[in-house]
Amino acid sequence: MNKTIITVVGKDAVGIIAKVCTYLSNNQVNILDISQTIVDGFFNMMMIADTTGSSKTLQDIRHELEQIGDEIGCVIRVQHEDIFNKMHRI
Repeated sequence: MNKTIITVVGKDAVGIIAKVCTYLSNNQVNILDISQTIVDGFFNMMMIADTTGSSKTLQDIRHELEQIGDEIGCVIRVQHEDIFNKMHRI
């Protein structure tokens, strides 16, 4: 399993979850866990996804989701689980 951490942050707007989830579904990326919250008009979502079924590389997924983020006014970050864990280990 190739676990990937996807974070989405930006001003709340209609369709953020739909855009991201549609992209993932169209590229056979399985969402394993998802958490989202809106605080004072700011949207924050974190997903754990499995990219094993996708024909795209992690770099392709990262680049395409960053482009979607630009289109919808959010910052979307994609990191392999190992990188995420190492960055957040204290």
